[in-house]
Amino acid sequence: MATVNPVSFDRVFAGVPVMAILRGMPLTRTVELAERAWDLGIECVEVPVQDEEAAAVLAAVVAAGRGRPVGAGTVTTPERLGWAVAAGAAFTVAPGLDAGVARASVDAGLPHLPGVATATDVQAARALGLDWLKAFPASVLGPDWFRAMRGPFPEVPFVATGGIDASNAAAYLAAGAKVVAVGSALEAPDQLRSLADLLKH
Repeated sequence: MATVNPVSFDRVFAGVPVMAILRGMPLTRTVELAERAWDLGIECVEVPVQDEEAAAVLAAVVAAGRGRPVGAGTVTTPERLGWAVAAGAAFTVAPGLDAGVARASVDAGLPHLPGVATATDVQAARALGLDWLKAFPASVLGPDWFRAMRGPFPEVPFVATGGIDASNAAAYLAAGAKVVAVGSALEAPDQLRSLADLLKH
């Protein structure tokens, strides 16, 4: 397979340790939250594509972003990858590691961010040439998981995903996560602004 260009995710997440995950909301609401995130300096957003309706929402957010990095989440099948490509996604994300999906995504020109939860997962992802990895579910793994992984894998940048909100995001970043991805918490009015404050530190 083609090797993931390490510059790709480095550029997507450059200087921004927060990614917004906009899952399961109507198109208008999703675009509204994406624009609010961008206004607050959270440049990177992900829209999961679990069905064709969600793929249309992704396409709308990509259009609204005007070149900002918008990723397709929950890309677990070739069909969903096709939706991501058609929508103009900048990258793909998955809850776990599927070598076939990872290869197909990279071959389509989209860097892939697979979910990992064990050292074995990390080694398997690295063997595929995947540099940035998604630690999922982060709230179950806990901050200590990130501290432990810094020992054998100091070069691996992890995105903490699952159960992250403004109250615990800083703890995961302090433990070694390079980026925190926040989903359902974004519906709370104060969450985006509180998360944007992380960009100032």
